[in-house]
Amino acid sequence: MGLSIDMLKTGLDALAAQEPKIAIALKEAGYPLPRISERGYQTLLRTIVGQQVSIKSAAAVMGKLEALLGAECSAEKVLETSFDELRACGLSRQKQGYARSLAEELLSGSLRLDNMPEENEDAIVMLTRVKGIGRWSAEIYLLFAEGRQDIWPAGDLAIQESVRRIMGLDSRPSEKETRAIADQWSPHRGAAAIFTWHHYNSFVAI
Repeated sequence: MGLSIDMLKTGLDALAAQEPKIAIALKEAGYPLPRISERGYQTLLRTIVGQQVSIKSAAAVMGKLEALLGAECSAEKVLETSFDELRACGLSRQKQGYARSLAEELLSGSLRLDNMPEENEDAIVMLTRVKGIGRWSAEIYLLFAEGRQDIWPAGDLAIQESVRRIMGLDSRPSEKETRAIADQWSPHRGAAAIFTWHHYNSFVAI
């Protein structure tokens, strides 16, 4: 789902009208493209598989899992498959624990991906019941897959560094400080987050 181009533009135009420093940064970097993931179990499984490995390595592991378990890599199949079979696909013991936790939460009905709580904090609490899904991963899922417009992953280092540059701060703000800076940007913090990544990457590319 994610935030569409129109939603991003509307949100960023509102923020630029409110904060001159964002207006300047928007003029420098331009509007970002949408960042959209598929809603549902497979996206969370891919998140677990991709932790602390390269995109190429994660894709290779997912390819082996899909070959073994089927394209859906269903929760039932994950739980039925032995440790050695999953390890042969490239899943460590720790990630197997996370994948099994995701499958168990989904099948028990505790994780309702088709009916997430409307309040963002309640949705984050639900997602972080899964072992291996921390606050950052939950926020990224809600932003990219659910299209929640007021999600702000303040723990992200690229966001913190981009906020430092945009706002002209002397040092990179902490997670708490980054969250406080963006309080005034509600309800457009999702657009702000996607823009800060875009702005950060614009500087990295220079």
